[in-house]
Amino acid sequence: MPRLIVNADDLGLTRGVNRAIFETIRNGIVTSTTLMANSSAYQDAVEKIKTSNEAKRPSVGCHVLLVDGQPLSPAKSVPSLLENKNGSGAFRTNLLPFLSLAAQGKLNSDEIETEATAQFKKLQSSGVTISHFDTHKHTHIFPAVYQALIRAAKACGIKAVRNPFAPVRPLAFAHLVRRPKLWKRYSQVRILRRFEEGFRRAVEDAGMKTPDGSFGIVSTGHLDERLFGAVMGSLPEGTWEFVCHPGYSDSDLDSVQTRLRTSRETEREVLTSDAARRILADQGVELISYHQL
Repeated sequence: MPRLIVNADDLGLTRGVNRAIFETIRNGIVTSTTLMANSSAYQDAVEKIKTSNEAKRPSVGCHVLLVDGQPLSPAKSVPSLLENKNGSGAFRTNLLPFLSLAAQGKLNSDEIETEATAQFKKLQSSGVTISHFDTHKHTHIFPAVYQALIRAAKACGIKAVRNPFAPVRPLAFAHLVRRPKLWKRYSQVRILRRFEEGFRRAVEDAGMKTPDGSFGIVSTGHLDERLFGAVMGSLPEGTWEFVCHPGYSDSDLDSVQTRLRTSRETEREVLTSDAARRILADQGVELISYHQL
């Protein structure tokens, strides 16, 4: 029987995203969420975590930001992570330059560790017990990033991390043939799998845990009931994570830099639907959180 963690990313992005995430936890299939330390609706998210029904309380992780937004660390302590345009002291807003620098080893690992530690400690100082971590836009797929983040997490007592890699063959199902945009993302994910062995070894060496892989990364922004059913039907035996981004497309979201807008509403509807529960039951999928990893 496959075991599945359903994790809602971007907690703290806006109040509407927070509201949607907790709706999918109370009334849907979401079991875990990851909170952005440097986000505008951070305090609202913390209050929702603390007042959530204990029986439906999710495992809460840290959604580490190294692109988009502002660092928590002083700009002078993390210069390799910054855009450095107009002296803004902000992270890069374009993922590709970040990934290029990561691939070339031009990001300072000590600075990544410093910033991640600041984000972890902010959650912990707010009374949030961090069950796991992942990264905004999955930047920890690269060794230069995941090695530094694992060091920071271990030092902060965090025991688990998202495995950002997905098995190739189960992703290559016929349902994607009619979705060319997803095939492009699938090809990118497949190329990046060369880093998987090193990631698993680093996690094991640190004494941490990780699922067998993640689904939902390829389908981000395109999820509907049909695609959800196809993904669930492709789950191999093992313990997996399904990545999702529920939300409300409102005026607050309009002020945030994100490509995911109306798709967040669609995801919220799918994740709280009776159809989603039926699909999981039909496929024999057991829902767990990071607490049960």
